[in-house]
Amino acid sequence: MRSSNPVFSREGSFTRESGYAGFGTTQTPSAGSPSAGNPYGNNPYGNNPYGNNPYANNPYGQQPQGGAPLTDEQLVEMYNAPSAGPAATGRMTLDDVVARTAMTLLTLVAAGGLAWFALPDRNFGLAGVASLIAFVLGMVISFKRSVSPPLILLYAGLQGFALGAITKVFNTIWEGIAIQAVLGTAAVFAAMLIAYKTGRIRVTPRYTRIGIAIAMGFVLLMLINMVASLFGADMGLRSGPLGIVVGLVGIGLGAFFLSLDFAAVEEAIAQGAPQKESWRAAFGLTLSLVWIYIEMLRLIAILRGDD
Repeated sequence: MRSSNPVFSREGSFTRESGYAGFGTTQTPSAGSPSAGNPYGNNPYGNNPYGNNPYANNPYGQQPQGGAPLTDEQLVEMYNAPSAGPAATGRMTLDDVVARTAMTLLTLVAAGGLAWFALPDRNFGLAGVASLIAFVLGMVISFKRSVSPPLILLYAGLQGFALGAITKVFNTIWEGIAIQAVLGTAAVFAAMLIAYKTGRIRVTPRYTRIGIAIAMGFVLLMLINMVASLFGADMGLRSGPLGIVVGLVGIGLGAFFLSLDFAAVEEAIAQGAPQKESWRAAFGLTLSLVWIYIEMLRLIAILRGDD
């Protein structure tokens, strides 16, 4: 199934249709072939260097033409030799995704801490510039065919700087809201991970279509609200009871994006995506967590009101 995650679904990412990061393309099976009707029948990594076992062509793997038969000692050595795992073959593993995601989030948090302590209160200038550049970088990374770890870390730094400045303003008005938003985001992440791993949530085509449709409607509504606010109109989407509903929907969509991320990572590992693609997975997870955190900040601010 093709992922609908905006990071994983385009050409060049690890999806079956594009051959996972562009390494090979899926061929349409002919009728009657073994892979006909089977979406997993044409693994794009079947004949590329990332999918091959480096031990396949070792001196003990085959008998040289015209050479002497293998000795008993050579056969025993072949039998006892460790098999090549994903790390040895350059394929992506779950550990790779965890490590890259941790590195990206640590960069984001460090930049946020810098903004928190370095910027004066209610200084939106630098935060706005950092947020705008981060948005442009995010778009470039999303549509870039090859993975660029420096760009991803730069995005994390700029986005973290903007979030740090914004969070400081919120925390000045509603003391303690920063830690509340962080804990709320962590709770959503943990709940979605448990639900996904236990099979409570299954990323099916129907589930994906419905979620993407709601997400598109939500984004369109927020754009309309933003344009209306520029002309002094208040649609009430970020305040009062309606604001609470909108905030809950926003957090729910962030959780939905996480489920797409989990499915895309699981699929990429199963298909033997290159190790470097773990950076793309880290970027997708970071985007989803940033979305949830921002929506959590807004929701908590509405719930706390003027206290």
